[in-house]
Amino acid sequence: MAKLINLDVFKRFFRSEQIGGFILLICVAISLIIANSSAKDTFINFLEIKLGFGPVNYSILAWINDALMAIFFLLVGLEIKRELVEGELSSVKSAALPVIAALGGMLVPALIYALFNKGEASASGWGIPMATDIAFALAIIAMLGKSVPTSLKIFLAALAIVDDLGAILVIAIFYTHQIHFEYLAMAGGILVLLGLMNYFGVKKLVFYLIPGIFLWYFIHHSGIHATIAGVLLAFTIPTNETDEESPLEKLEHFLTTPVNYIIMPIFALANTNITFQKEMLAGLVSPLGLGIIVGLFVGKTIGVTFFSWLAVKLKWADLPTGAGWKHILGLGMLAGIGFTMSIFIALLSFSEVLHVSEAKFAILTASILSGVVGFVFLKSVKRDLANI
Repeated sequence: MAKLINLDVFKRFFRSEQIGGFILLICVAISLIIANSSAKDTFINFLEIKLGFGPVNYSILAWINDALMAIFFLLVGLEIKRELVEGELSSVKSAALPVIAALGGMLVPALIYALFNKGEASASGWGIPMATDIAFALAIIAMLGKSVPTSLKIFLAALAIVDDLGAILVIAIFYTHQIHFEYLAMAGGILVLLGLMNYFGVKKLVFYLIPGIFLWYFIHHSGIHATIAGVLLAFTIPTNETDEESPLEKLEHFLTTPVNYIIMPIFALANTNITFQKEMLAGLVSPLGLGIIVGLFVGKTIGVTFFSWLAVKLKWADLPTGAGWKHILGLGMLAGIGFTMSIFIALLSFSEVLHVSEAKFAILTASILSGVVGFVFLKSVKRDLANI
């Protein structure tokens, strides 16, 4: 357990996330413009170009969704491990509120979606409204400046990280269709090797990253989504017990900028790609559309707020310093911004193009609704209402 927290890492992470959110918005807009212009087919054909050789010959879109997103999940895994070791999740008391709030923010939206889509062909998308987009959510709360207490921003970051862990588990358990155990066994062997290097004090990152590439390859071929390799690798990266920057913090610092400024915008550019049609408006009130919109906007708000209230009422946790219940309610609204991870789960949920398009449009609608309403609501909350 680290005795001292390197706060500079969190500050860099937060600054990069909020700016990354603005870049994401630009890429979303560009993607939507391309998808609704004469360049649409050219762009789709470009994404289908194959790159690579032999057993690693994939389309550009596959490289983005399977390889670049594995790097994103590596960063998420590093953030989760750091929070578990020395941050908001490092003790039962400090972790209780964001963990319980995130649990509510996952269960309630999934239940709402399942109720809307019971017996429908779109029932498999129940994991879509469970996710919170860290970059967009932190970008919105950063725009609020001093209107909200700093503790609320840290709480949102911790909640979103726990939320990402939940999404990772959902992908690994429920969106894996066929397992090839021989590849899984080889991936397991590499994971054991990485764990042993950590145990024996190997600190050089190169000795983790090179086996990590093979870990990605074997997991990709095992049938489990390749992005899970990023999280598994992250949990083997060593930390330390001092305030000196650890290998984990060095890698996190190195990855934060390219992930938030390059990888996530590229993912948004390639995957937002919604061609608007009149029929899509009807899709917003279909079981799939309603499940996502109500799940993200209403379900997240109810889940985060009610489970937080329950945790405080049962004396399992305390409210963030200087925050009141109106702050938690507004934060629950912001948690409904599910953009990046929700789209990622939608791509895994459906093979039918129409379902994917409807899901993307519903996610975009719900995320805009959650962001705008959450921002306006929190802006109206006076800081002197804390703990009322």
